[in-house]
Amino acid sequence: MIKNYIRLLKAVGPRSFIGPFKKYASSSVNTNAVSQNYCMRLVRQHDKENFLCTLLMKNPERRHAMAIRAFNVEIARITSTVTDDKIGQMRLKFWDDAITSLYKTDSKSVPDQPVVREIKKAIDDHKLTKRYFQRIISSRLNANLRFLTVKQLEDYVEDSVSTVLYLLLEIHGIKNVHADHLASHLGKAQGITNLLRSIPRQERRHVVPIPQDILMQHGVSQERILRNRKDDKGVEEVVFHMAGTAHQHLEKARNLLPSVPKQAKSVFLPGVVIGRFLERLRQVNFHLADTSLHRSDTLLPISLYWNNFRGKF
Repeated sequence: MIKNYIRLLKAVGPRSFIGPFKKYASSSVNTNAVSQNYCMRLVRQHDKENFLCTLLMKNPERRHAMAIRAFNVEIARITSTVTDDKIGQMRLKFWDDAITSLYKTDSKSVPDQPVVREIKKAIDDHKLTKRYFQRIISSRLNANLRFLTVKQLEDYVEDSVSTVLYLLLEIHGIKNVHADHLASHLGKAQGITNLLRSIPRQERRHVVPIPQDILMQHGVSQERILRNRKDDKGVEEVVFHMAGTAHQHLEKARNLLPSVPKQAKSVFLPGVVIGRFLERLRQVNFHLADTSLHRSDTLLPISLYWNNFRGKF
């Protein structure tokens, strides 16, 4: 199995990218292969850690999981790259309309776009729940990453991250209350961790995705978070508080793992990524700007493979 994993890692290198979609839109090449390759390259470029996790799934689940990840990348990139709210809403409306069209019997209204084609295949094969796609879109549509309470933060990451895991469970044919409960906690852990990791990149946007109640509890302003000085103990306490919340959800998810079906466990491999990052954050005393946190985790592929083999995270 490890040989196959290494082969896949090599196979999806830069040369495997099929290039801009428009270049191939009218081509007679294999449309399915083009769409699959497009989704893999999109996830590899913009969501590499989840890409590595998805590679360890078996086909056909891997193909459909990659489509879900590509869809999520498309939605997340709108809110992270578009500064004009109206343009962002228009782009999100495109995806909302596309999902609506995929659940209609008349396929003529389905956009001819590679991610949409792959999502359609996943929906047709697994009868995926429509409201999950809509929840992912609406979570980004309504979010400004300014939370008043931890509850608001957890609700946001439940909708934007945990929901992706619910779709991956459906792809694997898993209908299990323990698996759903695990996905909820793991998604919250991953979402909170991702928001923490994004803070050093938020300086230009002046967005601090930390709930006001945590800032007030520690007497820290948003400006201090953005400055993120290494000797600022208040900022360290705030980051520790956020990281602790993520770790609590991660531990709850780990405790539920023995209760879920074996075939669901590859869905939860992002827990490995979360655990490794939180440990690295602890080692640098919760200083988010430490350069070591921004280096690639070179041992992550091996750690993912080993944990997948053991059925753990």
